[in-house]
Amino acid sequence: MNQRTVGWLFVAAQAVLIGALALLPSADHYPVPSWLRSLSTVVFWSGVVLAVIAGAFLGRALTATPVPTSHATLKTSGPYRFVRHPIYTGVVLIVLAMAARSGSVFGLAIGAVTIGFFHGKAAWEEQRLRDRFPDYAQYAATTPRFLPKITGRSSPT
Repeated sequence: MNQRTVGWLFVAAQAVLIGALALLPSADHYPVPSWLRSLSTVVFWSGVVLAVIAGAFLGRALTATPVPTSHATLKTSGPYRFVRHPIYTGVVLIVLAMAARSGSVFGLAIGAVTIGFFHGKAAWEEQRLRDRFPDYAQYAATTPRFLPKITGRSSPT
């Protein structure tokens, strides 16, 4: 199977997972207090904003599939300075928010599977990026996949 076909299969699978989560009816398997609803709303929209900004930063290199386009360049600045996959990070935030707010253990399970799926999709994409960009391995060695490094302020000595 060629890379483009595999790429589109990844897109179809993520659409099914996110669609299932979005269409899952609310449940009362666990309480969803108002603070969790509010936090979920903030996390959801933060994910949307991050994904849109990261997508816009890619410009013409943005593609629906995890296969780099022929005119792509390696992005290591902007949101890509902090994480290798800021679009996926945005989608994961959206998924977390939807799952937490669902009140459903099935929603939590679909959310967990979806997050695992994005980990696998990112790993597959990274092999394509390593093949395409000689500097990708060094970039990947210093830049986290999804969550930015949290560094504290160093105190003067």
